[in-house]
Amino acid sequence: MISDLWYKNAVIYCLSVETFMDSDGDGVGDFQGLMRRLDYLNGLGVTAIWLMPFQKSPGKDDGYDVSDYYSVDPRFGTLGDFVEFTHGAEQRGMRVLIDLVVNHTSIEHPWFQDARRDPNSKYRDWYVWSKKKPKNADQGMVFPGVQETTWTFDEAAQAYYFHRFYEFQPDLNTSNPEVQAEILKIMGFWIELGVSGFRMDAVPFVIGTKGADVTSPDEQFDMLRTFREFLQWRKGDSIILAEANVLPDTDLHYFGDDGDRMHMMFNFQVNQNLFYALASADGRPLVEAMRATRPRPSTAQWGVFLRNHDELDLGRLTEEQRETVFSAFGPDKTMQLYDRGIRRRLAPMLGCDRRRLELAYSLLFTLPGTPVLRYGDELGMGDDLSLEERYCARTPMQWSDEPQGGFTRSDEPVLPVISGGPWGYEHVNAAFQRRHPDSLLNWTERIIRMRKEVPEIGWGDFSVIETDDPAVLIVRYDWRNNSALFVHNLAATPREVAFSPGVEGAHGDVLINLLGDDHDAAGDDGLHHLVLEGYGYRWYRVGGLDYLLRRTDIDPVAESDERRSPETARKSAASKTRGRGGR
Repeated sequence: MISDLWYKNAVIYCLSVETFMDSDGDGVGDFQGLMRRLDYLNGLGVTAIWLMPFQKSPGKDDGYDVSDYYSVDPRFGTLGDFVEFTHGAEQRGMRVLIDLVVNHTSIEHPWFQDARRDPNSKYRDWYVWSKKKPKNADQGMVFPGVQETTWTFDEAAQAYYFHRFYEFQPDLNTSNPEVQAEILKIMGFWIELGVSGFRMDAVPFVIGTKGADVTSPDEQFDMLRTFREFLQWRKGDSIILAEANVLPDTDLHYFGDDGDRMHMMFNFQVNQNLFYALASADGRPLVEAMRATRPRPSTAQWGVFLRNHDELDLGRLTEEQRETVFSAFGPDKTMQLYDRGIRRRLAPMLGCDRRRLELAYSLLFTLPGTPVLRYGDELGMGDDLSLEERYCARTPMQWSDEPQGGFTRSDEPVLPVISGGPWGYEHVNAAFQRRHPDSLLNWTERIIRMRKEVPEIGWGDFSVIETDDPAVLIVRYDWRNNSALFVHNLAATPREVAFSPGVEGAHGDVLINLLGDDHDAAGDDGLHHLVLEGYGYRWYRVGGLDYLLRRTDIDPVAESDERRSPETARKSAASKTRGRGGR
């Protein structure tokens, strides 16, 4: 049992070692370079670093085609470098999560090479084979339009092997107890080297049954309990963050009714409806998604995200909703991928509109769950649509206006650094933004600091305050007799809204602005009347007048005689509601 449930109020930062910081000038990021940037991440407020795959790999799928689970790719350093990195992160109070990619291996993995050469090899049953090409070989592809089949013939084995992803990623037969035991061994290995948990890739495919005769896979949920029990035994505070894009009615199967399976899951349902809300200025489907994903064990947590290293998957939206998002954020076919998603980074999708970026991040940090931030998004980095598939959103980190954005001294980086135009490193970089108080980087640091001071979001239960305007989203969290309330205007035009916080007694009389000094007192009708600018947002702590008067640091009245007058304080607080909170 994890006594403190650290992941409930964490801030997770996802990065690729390969594209974050190069220390030796070979054009490839490495662990020594990453160690040099730990203070940057610590200063940003990150509490957990999620690393994309860094094990030995042919690199045909950005490291997700692993050829040795017990190593570090030599391009990134050594196991010693990795341990130094985890130690450095721990010294700064940051945990490390790593990708666990065990649905498939690289075709070059020694297990598969042995299996294909020898039908009597112990590894033969570690993969999924068929003498004949199954009838459903053209179904169930993860990358439609790029993949042509899920079964490929292997000359050496004289049989077809199953691959849910690319043909160079043969699926492991995860129903095999020996494979499951190996997965536990892999987790145990990295736990001993300082890892606090895993982002498990493609969980529904890991636990699904596989075979030529399988048309509707059975999900082996007991496997998830086995993984969790092993982790709690080896290191009590380690976790699994599951990538599982599933429907809400199966969420509890992944979490476990008693919270005995996955600790965390990414909330794809909320993510997709969030982008529909941003595109349409209609928050109602988002509220439905929040309510649909509300049930979860008390120890479980959602991972909330905007963009990640994959495409923005819109497959759960209706066709009409999907077209609305495409039209707003990816109107050109070159911006779309797999007939279901958008492959752009966040800032270009939102037109580099600072108001919309702040709104999006305000939502990220105040929706139910733990925020997961993608590297470079704190700067508003752009994308390179000339790169294939999802690589367009995986370009190197832009540290400065030095050549190659300060990422490397090499003239040939592993991926082109974005240069020129509005997204180029000449204009968008950490060094420049660090020096400017009003930059997106410094704004993000401030918003992260405040998010960590509002544990109600991570620990509490939420209520949606109903309004007559679908563009205005109001959410309140309650935990340990404290309440926090967040108001967002999804529309480009100003909105006026009147509402009650819904807190019993007089404790909703005053809303204390957490991002500014424009606190709000209820009017004579008992309602709070707010005018929100286009894409505006407010973060409030809910408290009565007595609470306001006790807090001299936020008392809106300067003179001591006024401070003693509740009526004066109420009027003064009400007069300060016209500013732009947090701006």
